[in-house]
Amino acid sequence: MITKQMIRSEEAICTYIRKADQSMAALGFTEHSFAHVTKVAEFAQRLLLELGYPERTGELAWIAGYMHDIGNIVNRIDHAQSGAIMAFRILDKLGCDPEELATIVSAIGNHDEGTAFPVNEVAAALILGDKTDVRRSRVRNQDPATFDIHDRVNFAVVDSSTEFDAQQKAVTLTLTIDTSISPVMDYFEIFLQRMVLCRKAAEKLGLQFHLLINGQMVL
Repeated sequence: MITKQMIRSEEAICTYIRKADQSMAALGFTEHSFAHVTKVAEFAQRLLLELGYPERTGELAWIAGYMHDIGNIVNRIDHAQSGAIMAFRILDKLGCDPEELATIVSAIGNHDEGTAFPVNEVAAALILGDKTDVRRSRVRNQDPATFDIHDRVNFAVVDSSTEFDAQQKAVTLTLTIDTSISPVMDYFEIFLQRMVLCRKAAEKLGLQFHLLINGQMVL
């Protein structure tokens, strides 16, 4: 049985994550390295466990979350599909069970907002973990004068948290945005499609998705 410890220590996976992030840096994108994928993996696993899914389902979500961005070493375009194919090859070589392999690959292949859909509970958890990772520390560019809109919006987020309320059956992304750096409207300009996807992912898990910005509920 493939475990998250095996995935974390697999040299090829570590290399692909590191090199994929280097490609993203060259293209001017925010951080997509170990900090991001670990945050996504841990959130996806925790969410499913808190919802009462089996321990193994939570571990599959962790594996999918940790590997979800390796396709960026091929190209940013269609990186979800590239990553799914790469993950299939790696996990198949490691002897992954076909049923579990299918679940992981489907989740990875369906996480990018351009083509994404929460096809299973693992995909839904992965989507929520990935699309809610908005934070200042992901910005590489240290010169505000040269920020693009993605840098500006992420840098403006001075506090971010994503919480699950079992009683209300809701998952809420709470952001504190410094509007002197970026107006809230800029957030929606680049993230609206992602937030709609989060709503679909939450619905797949029987939840509502809420977005709270500067104390105001906007979704």
